[in-house]
Amino acid sequence: MDDDFKAWIGRTETTTDPLSPGPAQSAQAMLDEPGPALEAGDALPPLWHWFHFLPRAPQAALDADGHPQRGGFLPPIPYPRRMFAGARLQWHRPLLIGTPAERQATIRDVVLKSGKSGSLAFVTVGLRFIQDGALCIEEEQDIVYREPGGPVSAPVPAPWPPLPGGSWVGVRQPDSRLLFRFSALTFNAHRIHYDRGYASEVEGYPGLVVHGPLTAILLAQLVQQSTDRPMRTFSFRGVAPLFDLGPVRLVGTPEGDSVALQAQGPDGKAGLLASVTLATST
Repeated sequence: MDDDFKAWIGRTETTTDPLSPGPAQSAQAMLDEPGPALEAGDALPPLWHWFHFLPRAPQAALDADGHPQRGGFLPPIPYPRRMFAGARLQWHRPLLIGTPAERQATIRDVVLKSGKSGSLAFVTVGLRFIQDGALCIEEEQDIVYREPGGPVSAPVPAPWPPLPGGSWVGVRQPDSRLLFRFSALTFNAHRIHYDRGYASEVEGYPGLVVHGPLTAILLAQLVQQSTDRPMRTFSFRGVAPLFDLGPVRLVGTPEGDSVALQAQGPDGKAGLLASVTLATST
């Protein structure tokens, strides 16, 4: 089956978006960002390009899980569970709100593996964001497909571990309202994020699953609230699911031009790990 999907390597897709202010203003409200509403000409905050360039599959083209049916740009891998598992980004210049931009996507690799939970497929997608002829952002995403697994246990609350001195800390409660709004802003109908019955009875989760990109955005928000230095690179990977069953602690530990980040569930365990490179101090 591996060879069947290798044919997708090199496939490309180009999407344009007007970068209208509406999604950024909605994200400001969702994230409780202070300050005036973002307008045309303002820089789009880091990672907020995920609210743009969205696939708009017709309702009739959705699978039972809420994802668009397989095929098209991404290979039709048959494993039922799909997730945005990680990404690596580099900013060359910010995208400006109100100026049309182009997203160029290329499938760079498709790899099938066997793991403890069964068969897995990893699809690597390279992305370039162009505005006024200039490269603004380069991104590489990891999309993971896997076979159904057994039920996932609910996290057992435990004290959060002590932190290194100088760490930045924030606590957020990812409740169903936040997850619903993020799904709506990203046009993501995957039911594990808002349909509790489906999440528990079909996919075996103890609660609603927090979106990996939402957690990454919350960590990026922590960085922006803690330093005036802009981000030059950002990478993240999910290591365990986070749920709406308790608070999430966001932690950033700066060292020189780098920041190590993690989002910890109510059991004290990391659900998502990330790292940031900051612009050099002047």
